[in-house]
Amino acid sequence: MIETIRACVADDFERVNQLIIDQLQSDVELVENIGHYIVDAGGKRLRPLLALLTAKALEKVDDRAIKFAAVVEFIHTATLLHDDVGRHFDPAPRAPDG
Repeated sequence: MIETIRACVADDFERVNQLIIDQLQSDVELVENIGHYIVDAGGKRLRPLLALLTAKALEKVDDRAIKFAAVVEFIHTATLLHDDVGRHFDPAPRAPDG
C-alpha cells in the first residue's frame, strides 16, 4: 500500500534524495556516507513522504517543498545519530588508574 502512495510523488521523492546527496558532498568520507545511508538505507521514510504528499495536496510542490522534505529527513536522521551517540557516551569522569 505504501508503494502506491509513494508513487504519487515518486519524481519529487527522487528530487529529495538527490538534494540530500548533493548537500552532503564533502571531503570527509563519513559525511558523504551519511547522505548515501539516508537515501539507500530503506525504511518507510514517512516524514519526507508526508511533507511531499501535503505539498501535492496543496498544489505547492516546488523547490521549497523539496527542501523542506529533505530538511525533515536531515533532522530525523540527526536525532537518531544523537540518540545512538548518547547511548554509548559515559558522562562520568574516570579517575586515572593507579
